[in-house]
Amino acid sequence: MTEREFATEVVSKLQRAGFTALFAGGCVRDELLGLIPADHDVATSAKPEEVQGLFRRTHTFGASFGVVEVLGPKDANGEWLKVQVATFRSDGTYTDGRRPDSVTFSSPEEDAARRDFTINGLFQDPISGTVYDHVGGQADLKAGVLRAIGNAEERFTEDKLRILRAVRMAARFELTIDPATFAAAKRMASEIQAVSAERIAEELRKILTNRHRERGVRLLAEIGLVEHILPTVNRDPDEWERTCVALGRLPPHASFELAFALLFRKAGPGSVGSISRKLRLSNDEWNRVSWLWVHNECPFSRDEPNSTLYPLLAHPAIHELIALHRAEGTDPAVLDHLDGLLLDNPPETFNPPRLITGDDLKAMGLKPGPRFKALIDEVRALQLDGHLKTRREAEEKIRERVGLSQQE
Repeated sequence: MTEREFATEVVSKLQRAGFTALFAGGCVRDELLGLIPADHDVATSAKPEEVQGLFRRTHTFGASFGVVEVLGPKDANGEWLKVQVATFRSDGTYTDGRRPDSVTFSSPEEDAARRDFTINGLFQDPISGTVYDHVGGQADLKAGVLRAIGNAEERFTEDKLRILRAVRMAARFELTIDPATFAAAKRMASEIQAVSAERIAEELRKILTNRHRERGVRLLAEIGLVEHILPTVNRDPDEWERTCVALGRLPPHASFELAFALLFRKAGPGSVGSISRKLRLSNDEWNRVSWLWVHNECPFSRDEPNSTLYPLLAHPAIHELIALHRAEGTDPAVLDHLDGLLLDNPPETFNPPRLITGDDLKAMGLKPGPRFKALIDEVRALQLDGHLKTRREAEEKIRERVGLSQQE
């Protein structure tokens, strides 16, 4: 059973029990666009306790807002199916600029009116196929327009993240932002700082991992969001244009870390680190972004010695680094050569077992200290360049270096 099939079963059971039940929001939009929705949300006239009474397995994480998660069987991948069922509602005031202080259970019309954009205010009966449009979402989809429902400034005041969501959705679906919606977003751009770092980071991930990331980043700048969420990127007009163009050259499914590192091309030292901390990126994200950013500044050449090249080729992000250099305009022949090396050689070619370790140096009678790393790194470089092939040769080189040092 698929997630859509399970969601349809949930709708059918609610309808048989006498309630109105419909697919709601993004899943309706996606299906009208011919896309496969990531999930299917259900809106219903049933109250949370009535939903819980109809289904055996439920989770009530959002019951105070009328949301109950209904759990189903496992899908073909062994994952538990689940569908969020929300009671039709209208929202009270938004004191924190994120979620309503209170909700009132209401009608489909009122529920649609409290949503963010017209294309997200649609309902559909999956059984009959009928679409219910109380906000003009279908017309906006056909016209390629992203429009806030009702007064744009009110919608953005309710949840400031909607300003950033407008950018993401306009870029993802190749929509033109309605002039009134655009103007309100631009006036309120500075208020995005009231949104938590985690929520901003999640929207940025979605913008930067979408194939329309170049347009998304350009819209961030046009609306005035860049200076508030990415203040340390290089905004010199010429460099910013090169950055946007380079983002457009990335592979369609480029990772967030790759696009984020490229976004900070030509930014000053520490700039990407400060924003990564501000956005609370994970350690894994930060480590990958940092490695890509640092090595984006390192020129590739077919003449690089193995001791310089092999550690890069052995890194798990090497394919992303090559993609980064392609986007930046590095000589394609050089990058094709690197791709060929990766294709023609097993990974251990670039990261063979070390000939000597710190323990080996201790066994040779050397005392641990700053010189250890220098000796190990020198031996490793000579190994990768083919000048040392055995442990015995490595030990001889160590003795030679230590002897010279002692004579000095």
